[in-house]
Amino acid sequence: MISVKMIFRMLSLRKRKSNPGATRFKLIIPLLIFGWSLSACGVFSSGEPTVVSAPPTLEPATQTPESTSTQEPATPEIQEEPSPTPQAPQPTTESIPQVETLPNPDDFSWSVFATGLAQPLYLTHAGDQSGRIFVIEKAGRILIFQDGIQLEDPFLDIVQQVNSRDFERGLLGLAFHPNYAQNGLFFVNFTDLNGDTVVAKYQVSGDANRAEPDSQEILLTISQPYANHNGGMIEFGPDGYLYIGMGDGGSAGDPQGNAQNLESLLGKILRIDVDSGTPYGIPPGNKPGGRPEIWALGLRNPWRFSFDHVTGNLLIGDVGQNQWEEIHLLPAGAISANLGWDYFEGTHPYEGSPPNNISLVFPLLEYSHGGGNCSVTGGYTYRGTQLPDWQGVYLYGDYCSGAVWGAIPDANGDWQTERLYNLSASVASFGEDESGEIYLVDLNGTIYKLTAN
Repeated sequence: MISVKMIFRMLSLRKRKSNPGATRFKLIIPLLIFGWSLSACGVFSSGEPTVVSAPPTLEPATQTPESTSTQEPATPEIQEEPSPTPQAPQPTTESIPQVETLPNPDDFSWSVFATGLAQPLYLTHAGDQSGRIFVIEKAGRILIFQDGIQLEDPFLDIVQQVNSRDFERGLLGLAFHPNYAQNGLFFVNFTDLNGDTVVAKYQVSGDANRAEPDSQEILLTISQPYANHNGGMIEFGPDGYLYIGMGDGGSAGDPQGNAQNLESLLGKILRIDVDSGTPYGIPPGNKPGGRPEIWALGLRNPWRFSFDHVTGNLLIGDVGQNQWEEIHLLPAGAISANLGWDYFEGTHPYEGSPPNNISLVFPLLEYSHGGGNCSVTGGYTYRGTQLPDWQGVYLYGDYCSGAVWGAIPDANGDWQTERLYNLSASVASFGEDESGEIYLVDLNGTIYKLTAN
C-alpha cells in the first residue's frame, strides 16, 4: 500500500504540475488518499489506454469455485419468465448513430454547472420529463437542480444512517425506477454504520421534490470485510432489471478470493428484479451454480458502469490493483460473464492460473498507472442532441490524473481511444441528464457539463 511519505511526495508533484490554487491543494490530501485506496499502489509507466485486440478466451466453465463465504444467503424468488412489468426500450442494430472519428477537443469545454458541493459522487436524472438533475453527496444527501439552480432542501437526507468516514464509504449510488413517473420509486446504495453495503428502495412523497424517508425498504445487505472496494454503482438495464456493482471486499489482491467465489456477492455485478419476489426476484439468465443474484463475476471494484441507450451495451470501469485499469464491454444480451480478476489484472496475469474449464472475458481497453493515473472512472456513451460531433463516443476518465479519454468503434467494430482532456479535477464520476448530455463530477465539489465553445 502507499505510505504517508509517498502520499506527500506525490502531493507536492501534483501541486507543481497543476494550478488549482492553494485552497484547492488543502483539499487534495484526503481526496488523493481516497483515489489511491481505490487502486492500491503501483508501478507507473506511460499510462495511455490501449485497445485489447482479440483477447484469449477459454472453454466455458463447467464447475464453480469452492465456497469460502460466510455470508447469510438471501431468499429471493426465482423467476421462470421475464418480469411482466413495462420494460425499457430494447436495443437495435439498425441505423446506430455513430461518428467515425473522435471530435476535436479544442472545440468543446467542460463548463461549470455547479460549485460548492460537499464531496459529490454521482449525477443522474429521474426520467420523468421534469428536467431535474439529482446529485448525491458522499455524506448521505441527494440534491436537486432545477433549471441549473440547486433547490434549498435535499431530495433525501440519510446522513444519520450512512458511514462516510472512510474514503470509499458513503452514499454511493442512485437509480430511479424505469417507471418512476408512475410509481415514484427509486433505489440507493450506501454503506451503513456497520460498514456494510445496503441497497434500499424509497418512495417519493406528495411533494415531487422530497422523498419520503420513512418509506425505506432494505432489499439487500452485504457484509464488507474491509473499508475499501465497496463498489456502489446501481443502474437499471435495458431489460428493466436493477444491476448492482460490488467490489471484491477490499484490502489488496482479493485475499478472501471473493471475486471468483460464486457463493459470495463480492467482486460481482448482481442483477435483480425489483418488481417481483420478496424482497426481489431473480431474472432468468443470471449465472448458475451459486448465489442467484450473480450476473457477472471476476471484478475488483466496478466503481462506475453505464448502458449505451442505443446499443444496450454495458461498459464497466473496473478499478485495477497494482498497475492496470480496465474498461469492459459486455454486449446487449450477454450472460454469465467472468471478467477475470484476480487471475488477471487487465490482460496481465496477477495471481494463480484459471482452470481450463473457465472462460474469461478480457477488457476492451486498459491503461497503466503511468502519468499519475491510479483509478479508472467509467463514463457514458454520448447520446445527446446538443453535440452531434460526440454521437456514440464513450467518455471515461481517471480519478487521480484528471485525464478524460474518448473511445469509439469503427464500421468493423474495432475500437480506437484517445486522451481528449487533462483536467484539474478528481474525477469521481460522470453523469447524464434526461437529454443525454454529459456531466463530470469532481469530488472537490464542482460539477462540469460538456458544452460546445
